[in-house]
Amino acid sequence: MIDLVVSQGRVADRAAWMIEGAARTAQALEERYGLKGQYIGTPSPPADDDWSVSLPQARETLLGLQDAVSASIKNDHLTVMIANTCSASLATLPVVAREHPDAVVLYIDGHGDFNTPETTDTGYLGGMVLSGACGLWDSGHGSGLRPENAVLVGSRDIDETERELIRAAGVRVIPPKEATPEAILAAIGDSPVWIHIDWDVLDPGSVPADYTVPDGMLPAQIRAIFEAVPQDRLLGVELAELNAPAGSEAGEQAVSLILDMVAPAFDAAMAR
Repeated sequence: MIDLVVSQGRVADRAAWMIEGAARTAQALEERYGLKGQYIGTPSPPADDDWSVSLPQARETLLGLQDAVSASIKNDHLTVMIANTCSASLATLPVVAREHPDAVVLYIDGHGDFNTPETTDTGYLGGMVLSGACGLWDSGHGSGLRPENAVLVGSRDIDETERELIRAAGVRVIPPKEATPEAILAAIGDSPVWIHIDWDVLDPGSVPADYTVPDGMLPAQIRAIFEAVPQDRLLGVELAELNAPAGSEAGEQAVSLILDMVAPAFDAAMAR
């Protein structure tokens, strides 16, 4: 069984179409698989604010996401969160670590998201998600993810100070060209798996996303990862940062491509 959780409250959004992008992705999954999503949060406009402002503003949405994901994991369902921003994972990754301490998190993202309030140059909450889940700073929403259980996949835009934090913590990094099914299987071993994807991990042009970075992964690589991960060990999936306005041809094509990339996990879950 699949539980579909959809973030609809602002969680540090700086671009206009992220909340709508999450809703459109969720609606497409609902239509294809006969699901009914649990929509959490009330949309509000984007803003270019500091993490110290956006984090407390997002508190109600984050608590709602945390409760929904916790209930899904405890029911032993495939948990799927469609998020407007990676910042929403400040709520979910600590739950995964609490319920499955041995779980490996494949954090598939063009960035490291491993800055802290002390090292960030931008003040953007989304750039501090994985470090918060690993306990390098206190988000107020928990931590507990062991850094050695975090694997950055496809990450390439990493600040120098951030890179040192990643190295010191023991987080593994698999660059885009090395993100093969064999490398992924070696990274997860026999552990249960949680997959987080920010669409900026892809080479620009495939899926509209905020903060795109050149030389990224290809959609076929993402699908190959979903095909390779043993479905009986896949705990959940997070998909974040589709940035496309309603009615845009690029947005429609992106949603179709997203559904194709994640189809192996959804088809297997529906067949159980």
